[in-house]
Amino acid sequence: MSPSSQPIGQAPGDTLQAIFGTRRAIIGVVHLAPLPGSPRFDGEAVETIYRRGLDDARAYLGGGCDGVIVENHGDVPFSKPDAIGPETSAYMAVVADRIRRELGRPIGINVLANAAIPALAIASASGAAFVRVNQWANAYVANEGFVEGEAARAMRYRAQLRAKGIRIFADAHVKHGAHAIVADRPVEEQVKDLVFFDADVVIATGQRTGHAAELSYIRMIKEAANLPTLVGSGVTHENVGDILSVADGVIVASSLKYDGVWWNQVDPERVKAFTAGLPR
Repeated sequence: MSPSSQPIGQAPGDTLQAIFGTRRAIIGVVHLAPLPGSPRFDGEAVETIYRRGLDDARAYLGGGCDGVIVENHGDVPFSKPDAIGPETSAYMAVVADRIRRELGRPIGINVLANAAIPALAIASASGAAFVRVNQWANAYVANEGFVEGEAARAMRYRAQLRAKGIRIFADAHVKHGAHAIVADRPVEEQVKDLVFFDADVVIATGQRTGHAAELSYIRMIKEAANLPTLVGSGVTHENVGDILSVADGVIVASSLKYDGVWWNQVDPERVKAFTAGLPR
């Protein structure tokens, strides 16, 4: 093999097929209500939080999605990884386990902000198939401050757990961040860093939650990664067909909520309308 043809990371795999049984995955995000210990938690019974998470997962999966990501999106403002308390992992593990046991479909975990190690612990405890990590390599300035890539710590922790079957879904040029720190390197090179650090799937996003990325931008990331590529923000009923002409799948939430508002619960009818007739 010539040096130019050597892979820069692991060889491309059929990760989406292995997890979801399809190469064109539709993944809904279960935005958990504020968990105990977070600023917006108002003393709500944890069973109510778990029930809401289950209801949203049922709506996604009953409406045609292939899997879900369980996420502590109600815990705003988000803490940096080392400031996240163990209670977050405990509550998320319980609800993730209930979703997987009842619905029997693939689930993933995302702990905000960028908490790859808690996410892996939750995934291992609950039987989740993958974790989403918003900053896997390099660094950027986010709402939470300076955020560094978690790949080195996370991969060692995954090995300690003997949990190499948990796949890594990594964001490229992550939303809600300023990338001036690495702006002297093209986005394509930053995407290749994700591959070099053994991500399994790459996620392209817009600038913020609900913001759609340009098709040319998605195509550039997919070509640079040479890995399964998902779009993780701004996906709607109106644009999903165009997005799936380029990407291998989507992660969707806001547009499938009642009134299209991310903090509302999932509208089952919106999910069914969204998935009807999609190429799979």
